[in-house]
Amino acid sequence: ILSTCGVCFCWLYPLLLSCLHQDWNRTWYTANPDLTQCFQNTVLVWLPCLYLWMCAPLYLLYLRGHDRGYICMSHLNKAKTAVGLLLWIICWADVFYSFWERSHGSRVPAPVYLVSPTLLGLTMLLATMLIQYERMKGVQSSGVMLIYWLLALLCATVTFRSKILGKLFDDPQEYTTFYIYYALLLVALFLSCLTDQPPLFSQAVKDSNPCPELGASFLSRITFWWITNMMMTGYKHPLEEKDLWSLNPEDRSHRVVPQLVCRWNAECQKVKRSGVQYTVEESEILIVKNPQKTKEPSLLWALVDEQPFVSDLIMAQCKHVHYVHFLYLIPSRLLIRFVNNSSAPSWQGYFYTALLFICTCVQSLILQKYFHVCFVSGMRLRTAIIGAVYRKALVISSAARRTSTVGEIVNLMSVDAQRFMDLITYINMIWSAPLQVVLALYFLWQNLGPSVLAGVAVMVLMVPVNAVIAMKTKTYQVAQMKSKDNRIKLMNEMLNGIKVLKLYAWELAFKDKVSEIRESELRVLKKAAYLGAMSTFTWVCAPFLVALSTFTVYVLIDEHNVLDAQKAFVSLALFNILRFPLNMLPMVISSMVQASVSLKRLRVFLSHEELQEDSVEHKAVAGCESLVFFLLLTVHIPEGSLVAVVGHVGSGKSSLLSALLGEMDKLEGTVTVKGWVAYVPQQAWIQNSTLKENIMFGQERRDSWYQCVVDACALRPDLEILPAGDETEIGEKGVNLSGGQKQRVSLARAVYCDRAVYLLDDPLSAVDAHVGKHIFDQVIGPQGLLKDKTRVLVTHGLSYLPQADLILVMVEGQITEMGSYQQLMATEGAFSEFQRTYSAVDHTDNNGETHTYTELYTATVIVYLLCVFHFHCIVSCGSSSPGVSTVSKLSQMGKEDKVPSKKAKNPEVGKLTEADKASTGQVKLSVFWAYLKAIGVLLSFISLLLFLAHHLVSLFSNYWLSLWTDDPVVNGTQPNRLMRLGVYGGLGLTQVFGYSLSMSIGGILASRYLHESMLYDVLRSPMSFFERTPSGNLVNRFAKEMDTIDSVIPSIIKMFMGSMFNVMGACVIILIATPLVAIIIPFLGLIYFFVQRFYVASSRQLKRLESVSRSPIYTHFNETLLGTSVIRAFGEQERFIRESDQRVDHNQKAYYPSIVANRWLAVRLEFVGNFIVSFAALFAVIARESLSPGIMGLAISYALQLTASLTWLVRMSSDVETNIVAVERVKEYSDTEKEAEWKQESSSLPPGWPTKGCIDIRGFSLRYRHDLDPAIHNINININGGEKVGIVGRTGAGKSSLTLGLFRIIEAAEGHIFIDGVDIAQLGLHDLRSRITIIPQDPVLFSGSLRMNLDPFDSYSDEEIWRALEYSHLKSFVSSLPNKLSHECSEGGENLSVGQRQLLCLARALLRKTQILVLDEATAAVDMETDNLIQSTIRSQFEDCTVLTIAHRLNTIMDYTRVLVLDKGETAEFDSPSSLIAQRGAFYKMARDAGLV
Repeated sequence: ILSTCGVCFCWLYPLLLSCLHQDWNRTWYTANPDLTQCFQNTVLVWLPCLYLWMCAPLYLLYLRGHDRGYICMSHLNKAKTAVGLLLWIICWADVFYSFWERSHGSRVPAPVYLVSPTLLGLTMLLATMLIQYERMKGVQSSGVMLIYWLLALLCATVTFRSKILGKLFDDPQEYTTFYIYYALLLVALFLSCLTDQPPLFSQAVKDSNPCPELGASFLSRITFWWITNMMMTGYKHPLEEKDLWSLNPEDRSHRVVPQLVCRWNAECQKVKRSGVQYTVEESEILIVKNPQKTKEPSLLWALVDEQPFVSDLIMAQCKHVHYVHFLYLIPSRLLIRFVNNSSAPSWQGYFYTALLFICTCVQSLILQKYFHVCFVSGMRLRTAIIGAVYRKALVISSAARRTSTVGEIVNLMSVDAQRFMDLITYINMIWSAPLQVVLALYFLWQNLGPSVLAGVAVMVLMVPVNAVIAMKTKTYQVAQMKSKDNRIKLMNEMLNGIKVLKLYAWELAFKDKVSEIRESELRVLKKAAYLGAMSTFTWVCAPFLVALSTFTVYVLIDEHNVLDAQKAFVSLALFNILRFPLNMLPMVISSMVQASVSLKRLRVFLSHEELQEDSVEHKAVAGCESLVFFLLLTVHIPEGSLVAVVGHVGSGKSSLLSALLGEMDKLEGTVTVKGWVAYVPQQAWIQNSTLKENIMFGQERRDSWYQCVVDACALRPDLEILPAGDETEIGEKGVNLSGGQKQRVSLARAVYCDRAVYLLDDPLSAVDAHVGKHIFDQVIGPQGLLKDKTRVLVTHGLSYLPQADLILVMVEGQITEMGSYQQLMATEGAFSEFQRTYSAVDHTDNNGETHTYTELYTATVIVYLLCVFHFHCIVSCGSSSPGVSTVSKLSQMGKEDKVPSKKAKNPEVGKLTEADKASTGQVKLSVFWAYLKAIGVLLSFISLLLFLAHHLVSLFSNYWLSLWTDDPVVNGTQPNRLMRLGVYGGLGLTQVFGYSLSMSIGGILASRYLHESMLYDVLRSPMSFFERTPSGNLVNRFAKEMDTIDSVIPSIIKMFMGSMFNVMGACVIILIATPLVAIIIPFLGLIYFFVQRFYVASSRQLKRLESVSRSPIYTHFNETLLGTSVIRAFGEQERFIRESDQRVDHNQKAYYPSIVANRWLAVRLEFVGNFIVSFAALFAVIARESLSPGIMGLAISYALQLTASLTWLVRMSSDVETNIVAVERVKEYSDTEKEAEWKQESSSLPPGWPTKGCIDIRGFSLRYRHDLDPAIHNINININGGEKVGIVGRTGAGKSSLTLGLFRIIEAAEGHIFIDGVDIAQLGLHDLRSRITIIPQDPVLFSGSLRMNLDPFDSYSDEEIWRALEYSHLKSFVSSLPNKLSHECSEGGENLSVGQRQLLCLARALLRKTQILVLDEATAAVDMETDNLIQSTIRSQFEDCTVLTIAHRLNTIMDYTRVLVLDKGETAEFDSPSSLIAQRGAFYKMARDAGLV
């Protein structure tokens, strides 16, 4: 076929040339132009045919690989097919008529009358077949076919005009068939603009709210018309979540993330196969030349190798043909030539104007489609990165986890993922910018000759300047990200431990620490601003210097070189084209620098060591015997037995369970577990969801079993207290539950999941003695729900040991004794001696060894370093196959029927956390004013003046150039050219560049002020605020919103101001040149204004919805990081991954329409701008007699810029409004409820207050929320100075609430508390909290040195700190550490055991040594011996102080002065322990349950 076509073409080529040259005067040099008949019958017929035959093979291949389903034959498809066949018949009618004429006619028609209809007929047949193939492949609307019909119609229109004018009335049959052909082409074009029905079984049919893009027509897609409905909805009323469409299937996480994960794993495997061990250190991120370069897996290659991502970018690059930038140059050049040539016919001017309009419109459509594809690729990349980071966080080893803090990982998901998104939009500039520069220089060479080399030299000199700036920027970028990580990490810790900060009055110390990190971040930002100002100088300067040097050389090398309007303004247009790549390159390089830093950070995290998959074998074990190796740990746990693990604080009990879970590194040996595992950690991990969802944990619904579990775990009374029963929402980390309630919910979760093996890490320590007994009897013990399961129980409760089948005694990471209770007591070892010592105190309570307490190491870790870890452990359990639980999404749980409770409760009452709400309507002026004040009003005014000066000088320099081009030519030269050149150069060089620097500095000042005020506002908020507000919302404010304020808003305001002055300047110049445009500009200005307001209404709200839906991603991620061991133990990773993906998709659901809305705006604005350009050109054509070429050239030059400037102005104005939302959200917390003042100005407290420690509580009541019943009601007690008072009561009785009232964490609803006669309600909060001390229930440590954790204000000497450590029995442990007091605690104190953390809290109390000490279940996590040591320390060191102890172990308060028994928030009993036992009331029952009476 190709060879035949080649022969035909060779035969017809001379004919084609003769057609073109037949009569040029008839076509061009005439007042009424027309094309020759030869041209119409050949070129105009063949052009659309050639297009379709070239596209068809590629299009067929594309359709074959992209099958979207099958579309049933519809009326539209039938009509398209019928029209195609009719066109085919018409063409063949022409062919047959030509044959008939040859055989019967008097004249023989030319071969073209046979060839053209034949080719057209075959093409129509191909078109009809393509229509059917498209239907079979599910194409609802075809761009290829629409362009074909449009091209065919345009070519036929020329012939149609000729026939109408009566030029070609040679043959009646011919024009009859042509008119039918033309009418059918019109119908075919109209039908191709319509869209067909969706394919069978398509996603759109199943989806309740599908994205209309898939079903939109080609025209709708290229003009983005399909989003108009959403824009109209957004204009009528603020958009809500229900208005958002579902994500397209190819953009969803489940499709995007696995591709990246798969590619990354392949990269890692490739490196492993090459035999190179790669190790990754955080320091690697710093720009340090590493002499020994090890091979590392390439994350970049994994990203690039992702198939959809690559194909999308290639497609975008194809669309972004770089010649589009030069499309309008030719018509504008021709227009200037036309104005100069007074003899040219008028129609040519109108033709050039139309051509200019068409070129600018085509450019607009192609560019916007290119940007759309780039933005969508960036969005998918962000989804892939967030998904990959989340999946990695679930499998990372605990050692590696400690090297990456929560703050860093959150930054990877927010800031670093965003950096990639920003880069993708302009990544093609890397190769397209140089190409554009080359093309511009080529056209300049044609215009100005070799003079252009001077401009090239200037550009070459600019390259090293930009390179140096880029390298320095990268260094600053690394430093800034490091500071940002540290700041977010510290903020995260502060939010997690906010209660402790408030109890100790440490807010200011930590505020200063955050501010210190922030200052270092801002210092780097300021340096970057100076660099940015230099960079801006080179951007703005470069195109001008290129123009100046080129014009200078041009006029100086030959005095006959005349700078006329055509040369000057076509060159100026080319210099403006040059300005774009030259401006963009530094930005792209900067963006690439940022992305490369982010890429390294991501690679470091994704390369972290993962948990060993083979560390625990989950399989059925034949028989119950096993080989026993006593190298370090060897234990065989029989099926269905209860095993108790006992030992000192730090002896490795929790580490033993971690090893069974596979959470530790296995150096040698085997661990085999038969069946699935359930795990209850020492510190309960509670999700931010309803109580029921916490217990069910994604398992299938079983009502009777659920009720049984709730009763066994003693949760029934709690359900009665909670406002909405089990539908009550539990806050983050269980903030609205007491310690005991959290532990029981954690246990209930494990029991409900019904697994074969239960690993219980001291779940009874946080509950009261009688509740503990109930749980042991009903759940864990020989008669409990788990009696047939294998249970490994770490415990400090000695009373449970006689019922255990096996007891393991641990010391320093080794099992020193093992056997049943009777066997161990009979061996007369350390265990039996310890047991007898403490049985006198507590009927039977806890375990231990008589080894000295000095070695409080987290021993297992030390053992791994010093010895070989040989762990042969077989846990065998139920012979039935492990039950694989049915996983259901969290979202489905909410739809389930409520578990019946004694009284129906309204779930709405149980709502606690407030979802991040999106504001609606316009951003208030007060937000802009707040930002302006944060910058400083004077600095803002100076910046504005500098902007104005810069643009006025720029405008005048171009106007001067137009005057120069109008200078008369005398003897082939312009006499004043040197004066003109000097003034032009002087004007250019005096442009002011201070505006960039002043804006950047203003932005930094605003950042500092807004961050400081937000930090202060958050820390001043009461505890109820932190219970209601998910930490993800707060982290989002401090991470993403602050990043927007730091780097995005200043640059957007800069661009907005620049665009505004450009538009104003362009309008002034056009009005001077063609005053007639004044008729059009107001009208088009109104359209601009309406389109902008119409767009901003939706765009602003979409930005808000996107911001709001971003917070839950971080909240869920934070929650996951805290509970990874629990999630892994239960095997729920897949469910949590699905939940995370769902939240990311929900976020992208708001982001995707905002991308499309941007493109929708750009297309419409550019079209209006194109009209302005065309009207300016049209009026110039009309008034060409009165126009000077110089002003005409200047006007067209500015008109061409106006489109881009106006579009940019509208986009920047909407971007300012959408991004200023960050300021609105940061300022949001200034209006929330605040605590009382920290310090009272007129404080009359004596220096040593309280001196006695007398506490007088009168009629005291408090409630947690205004709509809830009082948690404590009418408490009246008087405690004398130096008294020791125990506070006891069932979980939820109000014990902790009373201490919260004492510290004014919650303000009193009624009544007063007096300390030494002073009403505490009249004091500043810090005055109160700094003078009384608490050892809280949850021991909270912050990352930093041990010294900082004990004394953040540096108020005490080292001697005092060592003394406090000695009294808290930590001195030997701290002394053994390499860095002593400077030992770094990891985030949350994870590198210390819970018991050691509790002892550090005791050391804090000893250091402060105030007259009143409150112990809130402070010894729950330590063994009996340590508890006794702590109690003896408190008795000796706080002998003269008033001590209030909330106790679960009643033996610790039996020698106290008095005991307060609380019941349902009221005083039940208050007397000495002996009197209360004698009364045989509530306290007596508790003592009896604990085995004390």
